[in-house]
Amino acid sequence: MHSFTHELLRCVHKAVAAVALLAAAVIGVPASADAGDVDAAARGVVRVVLVNQAGEELIPVTHGSGFAVTSNRIVTNAHVIREALQDDTLRIGIVPSEGGDSAFVRPVAVSPRNDLALLEIIDSNLRLPPLTMAGGVSSGMGEVSAVGYPMNVDLAQGLEISDIFTAQPPVKSRGFLSGERPSRQFDTILHTAPIARGNSGGPLLDGCGRVLGVNSFGADSDGSDAEFYFAVSLRELLPFLRANDIEPRTNALPCRSIEELNAAERARFDAERAEAQTRIEAREEAMREAKAEARMKAQLEVMEERDNAMAVALVLLLVGIGSGYAATQLRAQGRSDPDGYPNAQTRSMIVGGIAGAAFIGTVLIWVTRPGYSEIEDRVAAALEEAEGNGGQDGSQPISFAGDGSLICTLVPERSRITGARTDDVEFSWAADGCVNERTQYGQSSGDWARVFVPNDEAAVSVNTYDPQTRIFRTDRFLLSRADMEAAREVRGAYTPPACGVTDGARILGEQQSGVIAQLPTRPNERLVYTCEASSAAGADQGEEL
Repeated sequence: MHSFTHELLRCVHKAVAAVALLAAAVIGVPASADAGDVDAAARGVVRVVLVNQAGEELIPVTHGSGFAVTSNRIVTNAHVIREALQDDTLRIGIVPSEGGDSAFVRPVAVSPRNDLALLEIIDSNLRLPPLTMAGGVSSGMGEVSAVGYPMNVDLAQGLEISDIFTAQPPVKSRGFLSGERPSRQFDTILHTAPIARGNSGGPLLDGCGRVLGVNSFGADSDGSDAEFYFAVSLRELLPFLRANDIEPRTNALPCRSIEELNAAERARFDAERAEAQTRIEAREEAMREAKAEARMKAQLEVMEERDNAMAVALVLLLVGIGSGYAATQLRAQGRSDPDGYPNAQTRSMIVGGIAGAAFIGTVLIWVTRPGYSEIEDRVAAALEEAEGNGGQDGSQPISFAGDGSLICTLVPERSRITGARTDDVEFSWAADGCVNERTQYGQSSGDWARVFVPNDEAAVSVNTYDPQTRIFRTDRFLLSRADMEAAREVRGAYTPPACGVTDGARILGEQQSGVIAQLPTRPNERLVYTCEASSAAGADQGEEL
């Protein structure tokens, strides 16, 4: 019996070890630049233009690059706007990469010491998607990307200086980190991602599209030396922003690709399936042992009970025979002695009754003695009792009931986060897919999901929840302006059913398929949470899930 407990413990230990090795393998995977993440970051990169305003006409003088750190504030190099600071006939404007109206900006802070400047949009409703800062610079030779507006590319395309007011996608170039070193009295990052005049103020990105620094200048070369470039490091940028009351979005988590996460999930699934198979085999073996032991015990009990019943039946039979014989003798004695006949007759009837009862008892015990078929019945009952106790170790089966109030905690090793918030998630779940008693989830191919297409953010989120495993997941797709408008158009064509509507889950699953079909094949971010019951989680939360 104890072998089953030991086997279960061995299975659990194997599963824990497998998950630990899996997490270590995932964390140790080196990062590589992802084009989707660079494209997503490029949405917040702008061309910074210095213009001379003569009446109604705007005459561009020069330009650089910049990127959003909030929806209305942009970082660039101090040297990009130096002329405007010294000449009050010049104004500073920005041209967003994805089109829309250009806007004028005003300098909020300028730090020539470390070549940084902070600009704020004025007199415009333009809002930009802010970039996320990396937690630090990798000590290895990681791949990086520079994003900006090099002038030599404009010239090669035949663009005139007046064309810079036309929205153009920024140029992206790749290279590798070459180290960090102080230069010009401030910390810089040395890298090999090609930049040119006009790139100044643009971001240097890691493999997940997070800002490592602000591109500033290149090393002098006579044409034969290797090209190296410098970016103002985060050690300068982050204090500069915080000194100006900006707490930027920062993400120090390891940079992993969705492919790596998918591979890790497949490995996790295979490990769990193997562990489950081992558990099943161990349980089957334990049940075979338990069945054999129960059969032996039942056989001994039944044989003993049969022997006891037969012995009692034999005793009663002998009593019945003896009592019957005595009753016969008493009846004969009464006939030979008329004076004693009444007493003899009475005694004969009493003894005869005893004989009858003994014979009846003999028959009943013989008929009700356990048969050999009782053995299998007792074996089945013993196994059923063992199952009801959760196994021979007395533990209860694990329950994965999905209903009720839940609190969900992020699992970093199973997630890919480039800028999203990672707060705990609280919600209540009902069996019909209703969240917080007001938000219906759709069901398609057995999966529960809700697609969110916000009007104030250039990102589509697909939330999924598995009530059996209590895994809550958010896949975020950071889309271009055009793709976001297309998603909003599809989303605006349907009204999700409310909670309690008959067949609402199926209806919403079909409605959402149009938005999902427009999304890229892989998300930019994936947040995976594990959930557990919570008495504090309520159904009156304001945030939709």
